[in-house]
Amino acid sequence: MLFHSPVFLFLFLPIVLILYYYTSKYSKFAYEYILIISGIFFYAWWNIFLSPIIIVSIISNFYFGNLIKNSSQKNFKKTILIISIFFNILFLAIFKYTDFIIQNINYILDLNINLLNLPFPLAMSFFTFQTIAYLVDCYDGNIKKTSFTQYSLFIVFFPQLIAGPIVKYNHMMPQFNNEKNRLIDRQNLNLGLVLILIGLFKKIFLADNLAILVDSGFSNHQNLEFFGSWLTSLCFTFQIYFDFSGYIDMATGIALLFNIRLPVNFNSPYKATSIISFWQKWHITLANFLTNYIYFPWVKSLKKVNFLNIMIIIFFVFVIAGIWHGPSWLYVIFGALHGLGLIVNHIYRKLFEYKINKYLACFLTFNYINLTFVFFRSENFDNSINIIKGMLGLNGFEFTNYFEGKIYIVVILLMAIVISFCFKNTNYLIEKFKPAIEKEN
Repeated sequence: MLFHSPVFLFLFLPIVLILYYYTSKYSKFAYEYILIISGIFFYAWWNIFLSPIIIVSIISNFYFGNLIKNSSQKNFKKTILIISIFFNILFLAIFKYTDFIIQNINYILDLNINLLNLPFPLAMSFFTFQTIAYLVDCYDGNIKKTSFTQYSLFIVFFPQLIAGPIVKYNHMMPQFNNEKNRLIDRQNLNLGLVLILIGLFKKIFLADNLAILVDSGFSNHQNLEFFGSWLTSLCFTFQIYFDFSGYIDMATGIALLFNIRLPVNFNSPYKATSIISFWQKWHITLANFLTNYIYFPWVKSLKKVNFLNIMIIIFFVFVIAGIWHGPSWLYVIFGALHGLGLIVNHIYRKLFEYKINKYLACFLTFNYINLTFVFFRSENFDNSINIIKGMLGLNGFEFTNYFEGKIYIVVILLMAIVISFCFKNTNYLIEKFKPAIEKEN
């Protein structure tokens, strides 16, 4: 059940909204059970047989969190935290990376171990990071008291369940506990519907149409020349942005229908003037998680902190970010390239005071991002190299016919470029209605 599917828009969502506001009149806690049940149903719709996995995760991590919060012995708390994080990473690795590990063992040792072909539970990467953040916050004393229903609601709130944003417990629960948020707010409803429509436009009109040319280009990568390679790469760069940001806009809008405000996840990332700035604008909640729960603890663990050590940590943090996206060496390359880009960015800032013209900086940053996304989209390494060779003109300049009959997609690409660089982000729309949203507080 996708956000843009008719069954979600015209059946599931209206029913949940009606039940949410109707039951809230009669029971203080009814909203929790409505949202929990609807979240589990929404998740089960994808694959009912994988639903026990998220239920096991919820029960076990609630137990881990209580052990951490209720213990007065620091060493015991730390031990439980380490065990719980290891449990979650192992849980994720078993389903997501087992076959990837077997493939590499087979290749290195020339073996023929059969792949397990385990199904990958939807959204597992997202709720694993969300759970780890919760456990660390419990350890740090930032979360004092949690009920099982509230923790369950925190995990399975369906607008952010499948693809984020990665939310924090202390951001979400005060909103759920605010009695005013269980009353219909017309301004939040209007804003939510507008954001849903914007998200649908991004997803269906922009991203899905660009995907047609992207699929055609990458499937014919061996024959792509200069113009075809650039069209293919640019189409994907804007496809992935409008696909993901469109989803987030819809998620944000759906959450607002329940008077819940999700954290900002995109802020015009293609206007960034450096790789550092890009990661402050792209998938912001992921970047915040990497910074707060991997980078800072890693730096604090060092006996000696210097510029070289910090740069090494940055590199490996983004290698982790790469592999988090999927079990493929191409994702590792994608993460490593961003790690290297950040290192170069920091070295330049350290050695040179001269600031590059912002338009030139934006141009250079965007093209580097566009290059890295080639690896993100490609099915194999040869695919990536062929596209990049084409972009460098090494495959010639004679225009191919792979895009014949698809000239309208070029028009959509131009529209996507204009929207990305010339229009304000949807965040500004939310800020415009901030007084209405702040009624929740």
